[in-house]
This record gives sequence, structure tokens and C-alpha cells, in this order.
Amino acid sequence: MTEPDAGTMLAAVYVGDGVLTVDEVTVPETGPGKVLVEISHCGVCGTDLHLVHEHIARPGTVLGHEWAGTIAAVGDGVTDWAVGDRVVCGPVPGCGACRACRMRRPSVCLRRPPVDHLSFRGAFARYVQADATRLLRVPDGLSLRHAALTEPVAIAIHSVNLSGVTPEDRVLVTGAGPVGMLILAVLRARGVHDVVVSEPAAARRVRALEVGAAAVIVPEDLPVPEMGRPVAAPFSVAFECSGHASACESALDQLDFAGTFVFVGTGHLPPRVNHNRLIILELSLLGAYNYDPEGWQPALDLLASGALPVELLIHSEDVLLDGLGDAMDRLAAGDIPAKVMVRPEVLDPAGREGRTP
Repeated sequence: MTEPDAGTMLAAVYVGDGVLTVDEVTVPETGPGKVLVEISHCGVCGTDLHLVHEHIARPGTVLGHEWAGTIAAVGDGVTDWAVGDRVVCGPVPGCGACRACRMRRPSVCLRRPPVDHLSFRGAFARYVQADATRLLRVPDGLSLRHAALTEPVAIAIHSVNLSGVTPEDRVLVTGAGPVGMLILAVLRARGVHDVVVSEPAAARRVRALEVGAAAVIVPEDLPVPEMGRPVAAPFSVAFECSGHASACESALDQLDFAGTFVFVGTGHLPPRVNHNRLIILELSLLGAYNYDPEGWQPALDLLASGALPVELLIHSEDVLLDGLGDAMDRLAAGDIPAKVMVRPEVLDPAGREGRTP
């Protein structure tokens, strides 16, 4: 691969039909109030998988939003940050006054314009531009590789907080992909011990036990309840993290009277909901989308505390830009049991890893 010209960088670019390629793109301008961040690592999100595998992303898009890096340049008017600072970029805050914000759900702030998931420049590249007002400092002692987990950990914290789960609850997690594994880890950090994980992939079941699940099962082992009655060993809280319609339907069947169900994983086909069962058992159904009002700081603090088994939550091998497509396929197939981290590098013709200019 040839060296990029000055002012360009290599990035993993979506070209259409579910295909990613490594190409030269322009380095973002810094701009007033902005910073240019050199990416250390960027995690692969389930949203990235949907955008690529379901052919939703626009051709020419650079994906990737779960990143951590080091400030490489600051724009005019930026006084609180300097070159060399280690950062992540938090969410846009809600207004704080609307009904959604008062309910501690700023991610669905009623005064915020709809999010356009298709027109951003992401971090599967060497540099990304960020708004200086949204930056958070990575704590000393927390590696940038681990700090790249901040966004999905914030989602897991929000999901757990919405559920109202306590250490006395019996909890079911369906889907032990990266999100399900992070929710499991946050539950264990909160002192919730009785957590059962349902997952079809053997490697992920093994990893769930290592992270702290009390037991793991295959989805086929979840029982079918009698009409209007709980199963023999019901759960008080269920987190559905796979996005599969069948998993949603089965998880709902496992809840006890007054149980709580949290939809976390997104999927293409909607489940069929037995409303009679919801009525008779007085079940509560919630959707968890993004973060608490405190944003990402609690997630950074939790990562820095050492309370999470971070090395079990991240795939042991980093992926380079030219291996991203294959890694996405393996994630979707359940072959990789943890979060994949991408480094903005490629293999040079001699087979040596090297950061792009």
C-alpha cells in the first residue's frame, strides 16, 4: 500500500453491499472550539455491525464511535485542553428540563434533534474531530485501550440503573455478546450474584462464566411456562441483549410476577409480545437507549476502579483496519466472545504492523 499524501490518512471506509475497504481520506480540520484526536483504539459496536451487514450505512462512510485517544491539535478558542491530553468524547447533554430529562433519560431529550447515524465521520481512522466541550479526561493509570470501553460501559450502567435491580434479584441475561457481557460485569460489580446467561455460542458461554455468571445455558433450555403462571425457577429481571426476536419472546416467558424486562439489543425482526401474560403477571417492559444524565464519567470511574474484569471484556487481539471486515463477520457469528478493539494501522507489504502517516 502506498503512503498517503500529506493531509490524508488511511481509514476503513464502507463502500456498499456490506463491504469495507481501506482507503485514503482527508484528515478532519480542527476548527474553532474543536480538537483533533489521534485515535489509540476504537471498539466495534453492534450498531456498526447493523450498518454494515444490513447495508444501512452510506457508501463513503467511516464508522466507529467507541474511541479513546490523544489530542493532536486544538482549534481556536480551546483553552481547557492541550496537545498530549488523553481523552474520550462524551455525549451531547440533554436540556435538563423536558419530561424525558426529568425522568433521567437525556438520550431521548425532547428538545434534541434526531440523531443522524449516517452522516458522521467516525474513528476507524487515525484521526477524528471532536467538540472540546464534550471531552472527558482519561484517568491516570487507565490505558487508552481500556478507556475505549467507556461508551459501552456507560450504556450498561444506564441499562442496569433503569431496571432497578438489587443484589436480591435473580437475573437473566440473554445474549452474551459484548453488550450482554458488559451488563453482566456491571451487575457483578454492583453485588448482583444470581445472574444466569443464555447464549448459543460455546465460546461466549465460557467467557460469561469467567466474567462471573452464576450459570450459563443454551436458549433451547429455557422452559415454556404454563398459561398465566411463572416457570418453575423464574427471574425478577431480564436483560435482552441479543436483538433476536426469539430470544425476546423466550426471555419474557422467564419472568416472575411483577418482573422487569429491559430491551437492550437491537434487531431487524420485532418479537411477538404476549400481552395477556404481561397483564396477568403485571410485567414491566423498558427500553434502554444510551446513557444516564451523568454521561460517561461514572463509566470512566468504574473502569479506573479495577472493579471490572476488563481483559475478559476485550478480545485478546487488536484488529487493524484491513482486518475489520473479517472481525465484524466473526463477531456476528459469535466466534469472538468479547469487545473487538481496532487500532488505526495496517500491515505494510512486508507484513509488519505500522501506524499510517
